[in-house]
Amino acid sequence: MRVFAGTPGTLTALMLRVSQCMFASCSLVSMVTIPRFSTVTAFCYLIASMGVLAIWSLGLACMDAYAITRKKDLCNAALVSILVVGDWLTGILSLSAASASAGVSVLYFHDLDDCSNIQGCSKYQLSVSLAFLSWISVHASSLIMLWLLAAF
Repeated sequence: MRVFAGTPGTLTALMLRVSQCMFASCSLVSMVTIPRFSTVTAFCYLIASMGVLAIWSLGLACMDAYAITRKKDLCNAALVSILVVGDWLTGILSLSAASASAGVSVLYFHDLDDCSNIQGCSKYQLSVSLAFLSWISVHASSLIMLWLLAAF
């Protein structure tokens, strides 16, 4: 089997997982530091999905780092099928949470002009933007895993 960029156990896969974890963690921290974020269900959903994504990505980044240092091959059908399912589930979860939070942010801060706390508004927007960036990196790795599964 041909090894290409993003295959588990490569430096590209490690960078994708680190970027997923970093964007998800920063989105989570940005949202949690806002007072009264828990009054909006979509923001709570964003926190939950970014937490799941950060844990999933951190675990896979550790696995990729271990495989790189030990020069292990992680290309077997069982592992790749688990990675495909996990990446697609976390991808769908993070996209839906980011979209819901973006919709609520637009409704509150642009349509209703309810942005009395400017710092809070920018943190909401930053958190949603980082959630979309984490989804982009999850989407890239999930497509790579799907292509890799099809190659078996």
